[in-house]
Amino acid sequence: MEQNNYLGTEKVGVLLRRFAIPCIFSLIISCLYNIVDQIFVGNGVGYLGNAATGVIFPITVIGWGVSLLFGDGAAADLSVSFGKNETQDIHTSVGNSMLCSFLCGVIIIVVSYSLGDNLLRLIGATDANLSLAHDYGFIIYFMMPLALVQNTLASIIRADGSPRYAMCAMLVGAVINIIGDPVAIFVLNMGIKGAAYATILGQFVSFIICLLYLTKSKTFKISLKSFRLNSAILKRVATLGASSFLTQLSIVVITIVNNVLLVKYGAASVYGADIPLAAFVVIMKLFQIVLNVAIGIAAGAQPIVGYNYGARNYGRVQQLLKLIIKWTVIVCVVCTIMFELFPLLFIQMFGADGELYTQFAVLCLRIYLSLIIFTCVQKVCAIFLQSIGHAKTAAPLSILRDVLLIFFSLIVPIFSGVTGIFLAAPISDVIAIAITSVVMVRLWKTLERDKNETPQEVNVQAIQPSSPGVIITIAREHGTAGKYIGQLVAKKLNIPCYYKEMTAIAAKESGLASEFISNINSDENAVMRELYLSTDVIQQAVIAQDKVIKKIAEAGSCVIVGRSADYVLRHQKNLVRIFIYAPKEYRVKKVMEMYGDTPDEGKRNIERSDMARAAYYKNISGKKWGDPHQYELCIDSSIGTQKCVDVITEYISKQAI
Repeated sequence: MEQNNYLGTEKVGVLLRRFAIPCIFSLIISCLYNIVDQIFVGNGVGYLGNAATGVIFPITVIGWGVSLLFGDGAAADLSVSFGKNETQDIHTSVGNSMLCSFLCGVIIIVVSYSLGDNLLRLIGATDANLSLAHDYGFIIYFMMPLALVQNTLASIIRADGSPRYAMCAMLVGAVINIIGDPVAIFVLNMGIKGAAYATILGQFVSFIICLLYLTKSKTFKISLKSFRLNSAILKRVATLGASSFLTQLSIVVITIVNNVLLVKYGAASVYGADIPLAAFVVIMKLFQIVLNVAIGIAAGAQPIVGYNYGARNYGRVQQLLKLIIKWTVIVCVVCTIMFELFPLLFIQMFGADGELYTQFAVLCLRIYLSLIIFTCVQKVCAIFLQSIGHAKTAAPLSILRDVLLIFFSLIVPIFSGVTGIFLAAPISDVIAIAITSVVMVRLWKTLERDKNETPQEVNVQAIQPSSPGVIITIAREHGTAGKYIGQLVAKKLNIPCYYKEMTAIAAKESGLASEFISNINSDENAVMRELYLSTDVIQQAVIAQDKVIKKIAEAGSCVIVGRSADYVLRHQKNLVRIFIYAPKEYRVKKVMEMYGDTPDEGKRNIERSDMARAAYYKNISGKKWGDPHQYELCIDSSIGTQKCVDVITEYISKQAI
């Protein structure tokens, strides 16, 4: 972690430019394929062609989401494993992610080809655009497995320390698509099929370039063994990539709902079913470009924000928040002015067939994108909250606007017809930004208060020297007096005991605050706990702590209480792993004695604490916390504290270590 100290000292503006610009560029490149298709299809085939590609869009987004589930998950797993210096399973994480992406692509092919035109009608195809959607989609499906693998590999390549390589691979594919579209559509007269062939050619070339990277990867080497499925690793990868997948899934739901509603209400209007559908596709592409810039700013800032929050540099965190919002607002204001003043220019970029289509598209573009500034700021704030580990707040906020949009898209058109589907966007934006503003004002006040507080320091901030010998790890249920037992064992054996001291040492060596590291397995909301533990800032703290646990073990015989030390030190020689448990009634009484809880409070606190410890253990190990097969000794502490100490020390003395 020492190499990350510049994140806490360099000017925040310099850091934001350094991290955000490549992220924005990557996101823009990633959406070029579909946007380029829309431009050339709109001009070469007409608005029905745009409507047709809009029908296929949800299927491609599902594939994109799956590739990010495994790609971003594997990338995060690679980064965490490298930070812990536990690189032996990285190749399996990469191989399994590639294989699962490929298999999911095959499933998409099977389902899409099997359901055929029925699937297309289900997600918004009309009689007028069905044949075009069929021609375009049945070609796009074919490349889905390799396209998914390519996108998964792009995330992994970036995490392996080669972001430029990943960017170039995507850029080459995008350029091929940009060149191929006009050649296939206008020169070879292949129509919408030409756009599809140009797209899959670009995807295939990008796939080959990414695949070639595996021969020179920096931190892992792929072999046939890498593709042998490992459920524990896959689960870990899926957990880390879940937020990326959910984001894409929300796009799919919104697109399908809007497609169906546009066809329904459009058919009852003077515009017909296809004009609203085609206009929506074009408007969403413009929306996607602006949103990707905003997301790139916030996502690029994540490691900077996370580090400074963990280090209690709350003043810098506030500066970063202001900068992120400032640049998001600037981008959105410029884009909004252009959309409102020159809407026809943007519509004509994607082709304009007839006055009726142009009239409707211009009107709806002005409506739908009028408050895009609120959309982007709201999304950026959700990403910021995730950056500081507030996943239980970030997760609902990240989908708030999308949920509101679906709701109002269903309600408003009842009163105002097909244009009501577009009016739903600014209405949702106003409500979403109002709720987000309340959350962010509270956060700002908390940061302001914490900025002026002096953190309490733990007395022991150095690893104590000890003679070579046994390393004892103690995991315990809440209310078993496991920490006290560990301290007594250490005193009897005359060796150091580490508990809170570990977080102080980790803080000193990493630059993160000790109380932040101490609280990483706190009682988070059960639904959000895994997402919370998978955030970048939490993983920084986990890595820092794991490194210190290993250093402590290297210093000699000791007792380490909690922090999943039994798993962290699983390869350590002379290791004795102990788990302390007790009946719930006994633990409730203990908690009442120690903390003054009522019986009901004691039960709730025990349940929350044990669930948090189990989630933390699962997050870093993929294993079940408290499984007796993982320990050399399991003790029921209700036999008495001193008896537990005697049992442990007697067991240690009898071991030929």
